[in-house]
Amino acid sequence: MKQAMKRVTNVLSVVAVLMVASWACGASSAADYEVAAYYWPNWHVDARNEQKLGKDWTEWELVKAATPRFPGHVQPHVPLWGYGDEADPKVMAQKIDAAADNGLTAFIFDWYYYNEGIALDRCLREGFLKASNRNRLKFAIMWANHDYIDLFPAKIGKQKALWNAGAVSRETFVKATDLMIRDYFSQPNYWKIDGLPYFSIYELRTLMKGLGGAEKTRQAFEDFRRRCKAAGLPGVHINAVAWGVQLDTAGSEPIRDISSMDKPAVIVKDAAGLIAAMGINSVTSYVWVHHVGIPAFPSYPYEKWGDEAVKQWPGLQNQFKVPYHPNVSVGWDATPRTDQTQVFKNAGYPHMSVITGGTPAAFRKYLEKAKAYLDTRPPGERILTINSWNEWTEGSYLEPDSRTKMEYLDALKAVFPPR
Repeated sequence: MKQAMKRVTNVLSVVAVLMVASWACGASSAADYEVAAYYWPNWHVDARNEQKLGKDWTEWELVKAATPRFPGHVQPHVPLWGYGDEADPKVMAQKIDAAADNGLTAFIFDWYYYNEGIALDRCLREGFLKASNRNRLKFAIMWANHDYIDLFPAKIGKQKALWNAGAVSRETFVKATDLMIRDYFSQPNYWKIDGLPYFSIYELRTLMKGLGGAEKTRQAFEDFRRRCKAAGLPGVHINAVAWGVQLDTAGSEPIRDISSMDKPAVIVKDAAGLIAAMGINSVTSYVWVHHVGIPAFPSYPYEKWGDEAVKQWPGLQNQFKVPYHPNVSVGWDATPRTDQTQVFKNAGYPHMSVITGGTPAAFRKYLEKAKAYLDTRPPGERILTINSWNEWTEGSYLEPDSRTKMEYLDALKAVFPPR
């Protein structure tokens, strides 16, 4: 008996030593990573879409109508779970379980609010927040404040109609952020970083345009933080998507750096200066095409595309100075948003090249590269965004289809095991 106890004690001692050594070497567990997928909410009936496109329209109509546009092009893509209504809590519950079971920790919902009011919100409000298992997954919002134009489908030779302008007034900014504070930030499973609700802006330049410049945008952010604190929150973690961080709307305008308010206003000269002056907490990316582009038509190999994207991660970190959270994209194919009866040619988004050759194994390779990169960052900065959960009409989705089934989610699970 004593010998048996001694053997157990020795085993436990070895385990303890290994655990300490693992920690000392910087080994990471699943809990050290946040893996968040963007969620495109156009798979439910929205009143604004119905006004333009007809009763009960959803973007599933474009997915169904897609056709191959060149030899070897794979279309249409058929969802394994069918053409579900994401505003139905039961449909959303299936998505939540699949996401949580396979390593995702959060959905980042593309969120729309214009001077005319809110749009595409039933998915989050009626689907996700009413799902019985909603607490299995965190959620956050990215204000997708781009111009909303008619791409359903887009036609070569016809100007894309502007339905809603992305630039909003200060009054609209306050209304939208008050709604966020009241209806979203207060939710128990809203994603927080160091206690601060994560809030992302897709196009910082468009926000500055609507609010009247860089300094007025800084003031709006400060007021936003004050209102968060008045609601009992410690503040807000403001994230900027790198795609939208441009100086063309700041110019030579004086703006105060909030880290040194006792000093005179400064002229912002670079992206890092703009980010610092705004008090933005972090930067990330939405999709690889924003950084790499696609250098050949009609197609380009997925792994060449991915290799170029990965090379840029350290440079983006150095450019912005604040934490940069890398992105891994599943693919790119915007052809479902084009008129299928027209000749396929390179005529600007969405009439553009397609990424081909993507496989679950290749996707896993870039997840592994992302994990290795995150391991070089401090624990609180190990955040990865994925494009995306369900960008079916841009060819970048984790949701299972009839061809690859659950293989993309299996790849995610293998690299980032669920907690």
